[in-house]
Amino acid sequence: MSDKKPCMKITLTDTKPSIFESKIGGLGYIPHDGDFPTDNDGNQLRLLAQIECDKIQLDGFMKTGLLQFWILNDDILGMDDSTNQDGFRVVYYPEVDKTVTKDEIESKFVKNEYEDNGEDWFPVFDECGMSFEKSETQYVDCNSGFTDEEYDEITGHKVGGYPYFTQSDPRDKKQLEYYDFLLFQLDTDSIGDEDLVMWGDSGVGNFFINSEKLKKCDFSDVLYNWDCY
Repeated sequence: MSDKKPCMKITLTDTKPSIFESKIGGLGYIPHDGDFPTDNDGNQLRLLAQIECDKIQLDGFMKTGLLQFWILNDDILGMDDSTNQDGFRVVYYPEVDKTVTKDEIESKFVKNEYEDNGEDWFPVFDECGMSFEKSETQYVDCNSGFTDEEYDEITGHKVGGYPYFTQSDPRDKKQLEYYDFLLFQLDTDSIGDEDLVMWGDSGVGNFFINSEKLKKCDFSDVLYNWDCY
């Protein structure tokens, strides 16, 4: 295993991005003929994040379009099965139609059962923009403890590089080899005393994909995990 992997580190910004821009939370882009992703019970998923692909300067990553991450806002945050895209969905739009309006997308929004019964566990509390910086991530064994410097290497929001877990890597040996690319990591985050993202008790969420499937823009097989202290 190589000591370092290139990644795009993400910083959340105090902005209100449009439906076409990189963001966490809020309304995500949906084309005229599209709709919110739903689970098998018809509950609409909620936008965790969307990323403008031309901001990601990594080999094998798309150069155009929007990549979106949607999850259910139930008590397990859509992770009933880490690879079954029912409670979560990864959606890629190679092209974005700028004639779509925010009002049009808002008209498609329907409260799901978790918002209706007051059991909304969605981990993103405020819509924020993103800024990107190319970097590298050092491999750190999360099970063996780490220094403050190593902690800074693996925590935070990013695409690519090595992941961070509050518990342990959920991938077995076979999955570790197959789901070999960190498609997106969203960490718990705050500004001052205001929480922006909170996975359970200060946890982290990760999405993994096979690097060859990424090159083919095939997002039908993604492993999603979140854990917390």
